[in-house]
Amino acid sequence: MAHKYEKILVTGGAGFIGSHIVDELIEKGFDVTVTDNLDTGRLENVAHHQNKKDFHFIRGDIRNFDLLKETMKDIDAVFHEAALASVTLSVKNPTLTNDTNVGGTLNLLKACCDLGVKRFVFASSAAIYGEGKSPLKKEDDTLNPTSPYGVSKLAAEKYVGVFYKVYGLETVCLRYFNVYGPRQNVDIHGSYGGAISIFINRILKGLPPMIYGDGEQTRDFVYVKDVVEANMLALNRKNATGEVFNIATGKNISINQVANTLRDVMNRIDLKNIHVNPRRTDIRHGYAAISKAQKTLGYNPKFSIKEGLTELVNWYAEKNSFS
Repeated sequence: MAHKYEKILVTGGAGFIGSHIVDELIEKGFDVTVTDNLDTGRLENVAHHQNKKDFHFIRGDIRNFDLLKETMKDIDAVFHEAALASVTLSVKNPTLTNDTNVGGTLNLLKACCDLGVKRFVFASSAAIYGEGKSPLKKEDDTLNPTSPYGVSKLAAEKYVGVFYKVYGLETVCLRYFNVYGPRQNVDIHGSYGGAISIFINRILKGLPPMIYGDGEQTRDFVYVKDVVEANMLALNRKNATGEVFNIATGKNISINQVANTLRDVMNRIDLKNIHVNPRRTDIRHGYAAISKAQKTLGYNPKFSIKEGLTELVNWYAEKNSFS
C-alpha cells in the first residue's frame, strides 16, 4: 500500500510511546528508521522488528546535528518523541533538560528544512499549561509551566510553530496528557502515567499503592494506543498543519480512583492505599478539552481507564511478572 509519506523517522523510537508508534508504522507498511540514545529507551521495545527490511535502528542523540543530517537523508516525515521527560530530573538539571528538549528539537527542525522533510509531528506535553485558573485545559489557554521540563516543552513547541510559519515545514504539535501503558518506565518520577506502573509493581510485591497527598488530585489518563492513533491522524490530516492539539480522554479521574481500579483489576482489594506527603511541584487538578482534536483530526479515544488498566495488567502477566 502506497503512503503519502513512505519513509519515517521516529526519534526516541525505542522508548515507551515511540516504540508503540513504530509498531503501528511497521504494521501499516511504512519504512521506519528509529534513532534513540537508549538513556531511557530500551532495545527490547523494538527487538521484534530488528530483522525486518523496513526497520532501521541508529543509536544516536538528537543533540548531534551531523548524525541527524546523515540519518535523515531520505526521510519524508518525523515523529519527534525523544525527550528528557522527567520533571524531577529537570529540577535537578535544567541545563541538560534544555539542551535535549529545546536544542535537540531545534536540531531536528533545522535538519528537516535542510533535507526537505515534509511533515514533523511533535510530542508536546500538558506540563506546559501549569496550574491555570481552570482545571479544564484548552489549547488557547495562557501557558504557565511550573517546572523546567514544562518550560522546555513550551520553548520547543514555539520553535515548531516558527518553523511552520517561517520555513513552511508541515508541523503538528500533540500535547500529551498522562499517558500510560505497556513498556512505560517505572522510574520516571513526577509522571502520573509512570505512577501507574509503580502502583502495579508495588501490588505485585504485595505492597499497597503509595499515593502523594490525599489522592484526590485529578488527572486525564490516556492509554498509549489512543496516543498512537492521534499520531497517525496527525501524519495524514492536511488541515492539522501549524496546529496544536490536546491528546487525552477529556475526563478527569482521581489518583485514588486509579489505585482502586488497579487493586480491583489485580484482585488485591485487601491492599489499602497508603498516603505520604504531597509533592511541592504537583498541580491539583487538570484534564483536557479534546474537541479540537476530535473535530480537526477525527481523534476519538477508545479506552476507558478500566479497559486500559486491564490491558496493561494483562501485559505484565504475559511478561510472567506474576502468576
